[in-house]
Amino acid sequence: MKLVDCLLKKSGHPAFTWVVFFLTFCESIFLFIPPEVFMTPPIIADKKRAIPVTVAAALGSLLGGAVAYAIGLWLFDSVGVWLIQNFASMEKFAVAQDMFIRHGILIIFITAVTPVPYKLMAICAGFLHFPALVFLGVSAIFRTMRFAIVGFLLWRFQAHANAIVKKYFWPLTLFAIVIAGLGIGLMMIM
Repeated sequence: MKLVDCLLKKSGHPAFTWVVFFLTFCESIFLFIPPEVFMTPPIIADKKRAIPVTVAAALGSLLGGAVAYAIGLWLFDSVGVWLIQNFASMEKFAVAQDMFIRHGILIIFITAVTPVPYKLMAICAGFLHFPALVFLGVSAIFRTMRFAIVGFLLWRFQAHANAIVKKYFWPLTLFAIVIAGLGIGLMMIM
């Protein structure tokens, strides 16, 4: 329990909002950890941090999505291929590309609100020259809505969430890893 208490104490620091921003930015480009994992500790440490943390997550995600889009648009042959080969596979990217061609905005919506890897779709959107403003607009609306719902629930049930995290830290950590794995698996199936 010392690890959980230390984590909650560190995440309660106001500078941790920048950590959330940075980690969600990275998640939109190459990390395969759901952003809610980064949002949860600071909000359950101090429920007054729900709005700043939610805004940081939304802005970090949107900027990361814009960078991933730009990589797909201008740097696909170098950075894009490297990211895909190191954090996914070209086969997964081909599947993402096919899904994006067939479903467009629906795929942006699905990747914005589910654990399906958003980064592959963002790179794919840039690679396919999907209209940037449409991509960023749909992403901003639905990623922000997803984070706002999580932020509100954590704010509303902060005391319960704090007790649950302290009691079930390791199972919850494993659950988050499984959810990330399911998102990757879902991506492979589609």
